[in-house]
Amino acid sequence: MCNLRSFFTPLLAVLLLQSLVVVVSAQGSASTWKTLTGNRPLVIARGGFSGLFPDSSSVAFRFATLTSLPDVVLWCDVQLTKDAVGICAPDLRLDNSTSIALVMQNKDKLYLVNGIPTRGWFTVDFTLNELSLVFLTQGIYSRSERFDYFYPIQTVEDVANLKPPGLWLNIQHDAFFAQQNLSMRSYVLSLYKRVVINHLSSPEVGFLRSIVKRFNLNITKLVFRFLEPNVIEPSTNETYGSLSNNFTFIKTFASGILIPKSYIWPLDARTYLQPHASIVSDAHKAGLEVFVSDFYNDVPLSYNYSYDPVTEYLNFVDNGDFSVDGVLSDFPLTPSAAIDCFSGLGKNVTPQVNLLVISKNGASGDYPGCTDLAYQKAILVGADVIDCPVQISKDGIPFCLGSINLYDSTTVAQSSYSNRSRIIPQIKAGNGIFTFSLAWSEIKNLTPVISNPYSKFELIRNPKFRNSGKFLTLSDFLALAKNTSSLSGVLISIENAAYLIEKEGLPITDKVLDVLSKAGYDDPTSKKVMIESTNRSVLMKFRDKNNYELVYRIEEDIEDAQDAALKDIKDFANSVVISKASVFPESSSFLIGVTNVVPKLQSHGLSVYVETFSNEFVSQAWDFFSDSTVEINSYVMGANINGVITEFPLTSARYKRNRCLGGNSSLPPYMSPAQPGGLMQLISPAALPPAEPPNPVLTASDVVEGPLPSNTAIAPVPGGGAAAVPPGPPNGLPKIGACIFLSNLAMLITILLLL
Repeated sequence: MCNLRSFFTPLLAVLLLQSLVVVVSAQGSASTWKTLTGNRPLVIARGGFSGLFPDSSSVAFRFATLTSLPDVVLWCDVQLTKDAVGICAPDLRLDNSTSIALVMQNKDKLYLVNGIPTRGWFTVDFTLNELSLVFLTQGIYSRSERFDYFYPIQTVEDVANLKPPGLWLNIQHDAFFAQQNLSMRSYVLSLYKRVVINHLSSPEVGFLRSIVKRFNLNITKLVFRFLEPNVIEPSTNETYGSLSNNFTFIKTFASGILIPKSYIWPLDARTYLQPHASIVSDAHKAGLEVFVSDFYNDVPLSYNYSYDPVTEYLNFVDNGDFSVDGVLSDFPLTPSAAIDCFSGLGKNVTPQVNLLVISKNGASGDYPGCTDLAYQKAILVGADVIDCPVQISKDGIPFCLGSINLYDSTTVAQSSYSNRSRIIPQIKAGNGIFTFSLAWSEIKNLTPVISNPYSKFELIRNPKFRNSGKFLTLSDFLALAKNTSSLSGVLISIENAAYLIEKEGLPITDKVLDVLSKAGYDDPTSKKVMIESTNRSVLMKFRDKNNYELVYRIEEDIEDAQDAALKDIKDFANSVVISKASVFPESSSFLIGVTNVVPKLQSHGLSVYVETFSNEFVSQAWDFFSDSTVEINSYVMGANINGVITEFPLTSARYKRNRCLGGNSSLPPYMSPAQPGGLMQLISPAALPPAEPPNPVLTASDVVEGPLPSNTAIAPVPGGGAAAVPPGPPNGLPKIGACIFLSNLAMLITILLLL
């Protein structure tokens, strides 16, 4: 860290001055909140920004204050050391959040904690001086370990000295410390004389009742923390579930309650939401504020939220019936944006950013792709363009399906057609049952299967509807779109055309042209038609349709593109689809830079659409904080793309209406784009991920290809055969992009390096 400080010191004055212009005030969210006081809900940062950095580290606390609402409250789980010093640590035991097991080997002990024998390295066995040898680690193993073994343990007064907008102390185990002859009550009362404590919580009734008369309740709010309903509270010998029915009693020693989110929105056995309980309104009637815990962006949510953490927060603060008074989060940036930027938005709010939202197989994150349900959901949630990847049946009927191989999106392998499998290496390695092997009458009765690209992480999509919906012909798809006033257009994707024409006798491009014409899409006043393909030869077939937008899809991740290649593309296309990695390359899921691909394409008059955006947090780089909205914002505001192709169009459509993007003021920090490479600067050199080789450069030879085969007098070839040679892959010449931007968030990260 000293080397980093030394390197950046010359920039300190300039960066600090620049940071002063960052607008961190709220943009004016919902004018009336259904909280107890009518004020907007608080964001409470549990251990700081602990979703990324080690819980209760200095960097986690500082990052939370720099990236959240201006009144963010820092949460500290208070533990006592052997010499009665209060430290911030998520648990009595330090072995899951520090390096203590390595530093203090064989010094673990066994204690009774709430009557349960528990072994570990307990804070009560070490002095603060001994703990100075210990460094913090990330306690949740699915999170990045790159920031481990670098930051020391913080005392409560260390955190208070940061002068946070609010400080929340949680006393989880007063009874345990009393058993070790350590008084948490004495510590807290002594601290209160030196430090402003805004909130003080505990799950122990006896502890709160012992201090309630010693605090100025206008300065410090006492909050009773509920554990799971079947757990017994030791002071009263009642379950927490029973105590939730006695708010009159709780009001005698607390001004608020902190409850797990399941107390409000219970889940059924399949992880779907049940109707909300009345606990918020009941507590408000008793004069108690309601704070809610257990918010994590990187833990599977109820399927109702479609892996979108902003949607979950809005369900607690902006559901029309009630609003909780605060949320306890490991990722405080996300509720800050939800509260300030997305609360109170209606579907008819004017878009604040020019962004085309294109579905990927409809809303395929919620329903089986290319089914009527997927398309209806995409339309309902505000997609601008719905897409149809056109496949063709044995009898020449074009229809919508995400893959030419029926194995990928149907249960055909379990059907009576399982004996129709073939090996066609020109299309796909291994066996497949291909769409052109079945008639449409057979295909339309197949059972759809929802896509689960992240099942290896045990992230499953909407299992209740995993086999729901019906497939549509291209004609039915176009009729649906034409009758939907909210859509601006359709995107028709065509692949494998050369093989289908030459080897199967199925002129797919001609079929598409014919269906479009019959559906009335040749009319210039009709909806926009976008034709997408990875093959120049396909797009050339549609070149005479002046009202069609021709979209060239570059399959490979690229680092750059030669001017000759871009000029060639401009000759036959109006826009380009590229991968996310072609904009922001990664190494071990950290952004390492930004390419110049987007500005170069746009400088040649080509619109740029990026794919594929998903809500699952494992699909996103660490720099996006496990938040799909942060990812979209970074591509739009940071890379200036023209459109997104997404499996979850609701997230992108809501983003367009984002209140925080309106007006002339600077972006608040929670709506600033990620700085590629910014987080990498906070990783110690020994923990940096290995360097990745650069992606190839797109050359003119990658774009050039011959025309499609003639479809006259062609008979299908049983079993298939050699397909036309597709374009070759881009070459591997490295070239470093030069378009580097410095966002407000980048400045905040740099300031952290200097502190």
